[in-house]
Amino acid sequence: MKPAQEPNSSTQALSWAVIGAGATGLSVARRLAEAGRSVTVYEREGFVGGQAGSFEVEPGLYLERFYHHVFHSDHILRGAYHELGLVDDLSWTHPVTATFLDGKMEQLDSPISLLRFRGLPLTTRLRMGATLAALRLIPRGEWLEGRAAAPWLRRWMGRASYDRIWRPLFEGKFGAAAEEVALPWFWARVHDRTSALGYPRGGFRPFYEGLAERVRTSGGSVRLNTVVQSVERTATGYIVHARSAGGDVRASHDAVISTLPPRLTADLAPDLPASWRARYASSPARAAQVLILALDRSLTDTYWLNVNDPDYPFLVVVEHSNMRGPAEYAGRRIVYLGSYRDPADPMLSLSADELVEAFAPHLARINPAFDKTWITDRWTFAVDDAQPIVGKDFKERIPPFETPLPGLYVATIGQVYPHDRGQNYAIGLGERLAAQLLK
Repeated sequence: MKPAQEPNSSTQALSWAVIGAGATGLSVARRLAEAGRSVTVYEREGFVGGQAGSFEVEPGLYLERFYHHVFHSDHILRGAYHELGLVDDLSWTHPVTATFLDGKMEQLDSPISLLRFRGLPLTTRLRMGATLAALRLIPRGEWLEGRAAAPWLRRWMGRASYDRIWRPLFEGKFGAAAEEVALPWFWARVHDRTSALGYPRGGFRPFYEGLAERVRTSGGSVRLNTVVQSVERTATGYIVHARSAGGDVRASHDAVISTLPPRLTADLAPDLPASWRARYASSPARAAQVLILALDRSLTDTYWLNVNDPDYPFLVVVEHSNMRGPAEYAGRRIVYLGSYRDPADPMLSLSADELVEAFAPHLARINPAFDKTWITDRWTFAVDDAQPIVGKDFKERIPPFETPLPGLYVATIGQVYPHDRGQNYAIGLGERLAAQLLK
């Protein structure tokens, strides 16, 4: 009797399934399709782009569900824009980033603004500036591996710098794990970012629609509103079981790429061994939530406002229209109120109206003139597994692309470590996997 074959893990696989039509999924699917492979992308939502996906504010006018911009150092994303013929859509500005501390808003986004910052003594400001400059000069984050950022920052910047500037941001993003955040992750935040920020005319929707169209014109397909329920291993490949508006889907593929968090990939692939699940699928992560407000007047004169004072229910105020201008949004001012939360936080289940009631008193603390009558519309979005808890042992818990199941691959945002989650690195992740598979 002829023995059963292992699932086909070759890049010559006749058919590839890609789960997730975000930046990573579309990027790897595009490269595979352009190389002549048969590719099907499965996406549970009715839009592409993942966490950079858009919603229709009014007919023909779109806005991202979560705030996004491009750094001048985002060469991978800029290169993809160039390939799609959309690079001229990007415009560049130097919008103000500020910190709300002791009930006051002060610019804090450059060496000069740091020297002028009144929230810290001059000697502390100088020490903080010197430490940030030193981090920028370190070329590789691996040199800092195995260390936590918090004690390192207290040692070199001083306790006042950490407690007043960085600790509120670490706690807002990572909660109780703030003390364990890996130093290489903080290095990347400092090293990668620029004061010049870009944003595309019409938002990011045309870019992601363009990636999806490249998949289609190269012979692949993108199936929206299709929820993958399981990935069944067979003697020669995989069967993807999914549900769509048109009914149940059962499709055979030679290989599968999951761009979901490892926890969700493990749920879909029951044959993944317990050892893989214990090491890679049990890492904690936090959810992201935004309340988006359309206002009839400006809330602040800044683009990005870190909220460092305690007891605020949001971490950041991003007044998007202070970068793009209200004319692009029919005269409305667009404000994102962003936060990261533990998955069980009841705030995640609140409606937009309920969040407005909870947030309004705090907005009045930022701008005493604020009144709820300024609000002309409101929306809220939340997503689980948005921010991995990047502890100092995180590198050891990053899965490789290959899983123990031949032909099943994972491409998850944690693999961009030490870099922070973002479109540039998510696209780069997809490009890197595609290059490895096509080598």
